[in-house]
Amino acid sequence: MTQGNPTGPLAGITVLDLTQLLPGPLATRHLMEWGAHVVKVEPPGAGDGTRVMYLSDKDRALARPSGFFRDLNDGKEEIRLDLRSEDGRAALLARVRTADVLIEGFRPGVMNRLGLGWDVLQAVNPRLVMAAITGYGQSGPYSLKAGHDINYIALAGVLDQIGMPEGEDPAVPNFQIADLLGGTLAAVSGLLAALVGAQRSGQGRFVDISMTHEVWRHAVIARAEAQSLGLVPARGSSLLNGGAACYGVYRCSDGRHLAVGALEPKFWQAWCEAIGQPEWAARHWSQGEQPGSPQAAQTRRMMADLLRQRPMAEWALIADPADCCVTPVLHLNEVPGHPWMQGGQ
Repeated sequence: MTQGNPTGPLAGITVLDLTQLLPGPLATRHLMEWGAHVVKVEPPGAGDGTRVMYLSDKDRALARPSGFFRDLNDGKEEIRLDLRSEDGRAALLARVRTADVLIEGFRPGVMNRLGLGWDVLQAVNPRLVMAAITGYGQSGPYSLKAGHDINYIALAGVLDQIGMPEGEDPAVPNFQIADLLGGTLAAVSGLLAALVGAQRSGQGRFVDISMTHEVWRHAVIARAEAQSLGLVPARGSSLLNGGAACYGVYRCSDGRHLAVGALEPKFWQAWCEAIGQPEWAARHWSQGEQPGSPQAAQTRRMMADLLRQRPMAEWALIADPADCCVTPVLHLNEVPGHPWMQGGQ
């Protein structure tokens, strides 16, 4: 059993984690990193599904869970309880009496059917803070529907916004937006706010986390554009989705890519000067070149033609000293050795 960081701001806080897979376990890992003691409660048998996801030959040889599982759960106290049994429920309630937080990721109604609903837990420990992470919330027509990250971002209107302007189909991101933003971070922020309230009032709180609703709430810029323009911005039509040359991804001569994020005029000017095209500084949204317009498309083509003439590494060497918000698009295995990873957190 490994305790949380004893000097962290959450030292002394005990968290009961009934979740599996990604959103909940990552949320409690963050709480553990800040000092909380996390008790991971798994059912008998196979346990958390991430134990066998991306399992390597080395993991099998050592009879250990996958690196995915270990990354999310190492350092937590692990226990097995059958919550469908009286003994299992009693054991959990005994833990609840002295816990500060409980987080679960079942479909709505499951905890009630187990005899472990919010009213029961609150009666045992009035100061308890509880979070429930679901795809669509505790009520509503979709509350009992199954889903995964791709479904949540699809229904929130976000998946439709992802992709290159030249493509007809949305791109599937290998970054779980709903799980991580709508689930993990929303749960962490909700629990921390509820903990502050419980410390002040002595009264716990139930935190209802709907991953789809949270993604929708955070789609601020696209929704603002839609409300302002009266239409949903199509890919390649606006400032931040490929409609402006100063903000986009470009292919280089070696097939690698460069990310240009020179939104402000000073950064765009610095980039244009660095690549030997100072006259292009006037071809910017701040100078009246409307994103999505034929003029903006022409500027993007000009930039694309130029950047295809050299490999990505050469452009990165030009961009780095210019301080112009232009960076290489790194492969995951290149990240640990890149200079930005040296120092910091």
